[in-house]
Amino acid sequence: MEVASTKTGGAAFLDWGALALTLVGMALGIFVALFSHDAVMQFHAVLFALFALAGTIFLAGKAFSSAPSQPADFYADNVIKAGTIATVFWGVAGFMLGDIIAWQLAFPALNFDLPWTNFGRLRPVHTSAVVFAFGGNALLATSMYVVQRTCKAKLFGGWLPWFVFWGYQLFLLMAASGYLMGVTQSKEYAEPEWYVDLWLTIVWVAYLLVFLGTIMKRREPHIYVANWFYLAFIVTIAMLHIVNNLAVPVSFLGTKSYSAFSGVQDAMTQWWYGHNAVGFFLTAGFLGMMYYFVPKRAERPVYSYKLSIVHFWSLIFLYIWAGPHHLHYTALPDWAQTLGMTFSIMLWMPSWGGMINGLMTLSGAWDKLRTDPVIRFLVVSVAFYGMSTFEGPLMAIRSVNSLSHYTDWTVGHVHSGALGWVGMVSFGAIYCLVPWLWKRQGLYSQRLVEWHFWVATIGILLYITAMWVSGIMQGLMWRATDALGVLQYSFVESVEAMHPYYVIRAIGGLLYLTGGLIMAYNVFRTIRGDEPVDVADQPRIAAAPEIRHPQTVPAV
Repeated sequence: MEVASTKTGGAAFLDWGALALTLVGMALGIFVALFSHDAVMQFHAVLFALFALAGTIFLAGKAFSSAPSQPADFYADNVIKAGTIATVFWGVAGFMLGDIIAWQLAFPALNFDLPWTNFGRLRPVHTSAVVFAFGGNALLATSMYVVQRTCKAKLFGGWLPWFVFWGYQLFLLMAASGYLMGVTQSKEYAEPEWYVDLWLTIVWVAYLLVFLGTIMKRREPHIYVANWFYLAFIVTIAMLHIVNNLAVPVSFLGTKSYSAFSGVQDAMTQWWYGHNAVGFFLTAGFLGMMYYFVPKRAERPVYSYKLSIVHFWSLIFLYIWAGPHHLHYTALPDWAQTLGMTFSIMLWMPSWGGMINGLMTLSGAWDKLRTDPVIRFLVVSVAFYGMSTFEGPLMAIRSVNSLSHYTDWTVGHVHSGALGWVGMVSFGAIYCLVPWLWKRQGLYSQRLVEWHFWVATIGILLYITAMWVSGIMQGLMWRATDALGVLQYSFVESVEAMHPYYVIRAIGGLLYLTGGLIMAYNVFRTIRGDEPVDVADQPRIAAAPEIRHPQTVPAV
């Protein structure tokens, strides 16, 4: 416990400077809302002005406050609590949208012939809600928690972590509402238009400052490996985002812009970004999560600390070159396609090294799988990580890609990683964080965690197996020819053959959504402080305010 001291002149100057910036932001939002002839730009300008107004009120309260200093918590956990709640909210929203569009593919009448409810607009909302809203908030919350505990230092920046959190929520709202209203630059995983991209850049730089600043003022000489993975994720995503989204707006008062790249250069840049968004946002960041929460929950050291370092450096070097495998049999030069395929195959080694490291961390603690459903989420997520990182390089091989590309096999592969790896490790981290952050005896119900695990796992298996069968069938039907070389099936016939698998996929998604709702209820009851219904079954896992985590003692 520390006592908050009175503000220094530098801190007061920063508060007043930030207050001036929020006033400028509010004025800019009002100006654009009044003078733009673009309805979507006007709507987003109003959102931005309201955000700036809220920031002005908050900072003015701090600047003019004469309240005496109060005892301050050693760690800044309130912003992490907000991030945990946002993760649960956006997760349920993203899963729900995903299941809606899955049913639309099975039964197209569910598009309702309305522009804002059709598949074309809801699909990017689902993608962004699951990847950037659910996954992004999970990474914000866990990275801020982990960096404080492993560095024994409070988050850097005072109010800056709150700016990162609320600024990121504003980005998500502008992106999702823009998709629904038909505004997109049509780049996979990078659909927001130029002004939304600019705002995200500002928020992301602030996030980097918070994370780096906390590491720089650490009281522990060692930088734990999870922080290296989080840092690689933050830095690389910034680089990818800036380069891929270079664009020239038609007007500063309108939403439309044109990319700085064209033709095959645009395609190459997009899939350099797209594959590495998977590699660093959905892999490196969540590996940081794995390297903290698996050892912490198992109460065992990382199996091999040396292997974790080799895993880190080899992964970040190899991943950045693998993007061209998305462009086999296109206008991209053959040497670039081959380069992407080669580095993708090489990724087998570090990926499986990380998986083995995660699973072997349970050495001596495998009995916990019988009694602790939370650790089941974490272990199964690592297994899905291993499976997805085996399947990905396989699909990057040109001869395999000729069958798999543009089919539902790719959809199944992506969701085995997203639902199995990203989703399950995030669920495990949330179930760990909620009792720790709110200082509860345990989760409200371990039985509900059991139900969530099995319902979600069955949902994933239904989803990915349906897509594997559907995808391979698609690829074979599209290439089937008779003795004269004439195609045997029309495209419509392949769509008709996929229908039962689409229904199975939608049922699997419904089960996964049900698991998310179970989690939301369990988390709500836990946060509210309700007495656990199964106290005897609750595992006793330390909340980790201390610096000496068991996983910082490597077992090589």
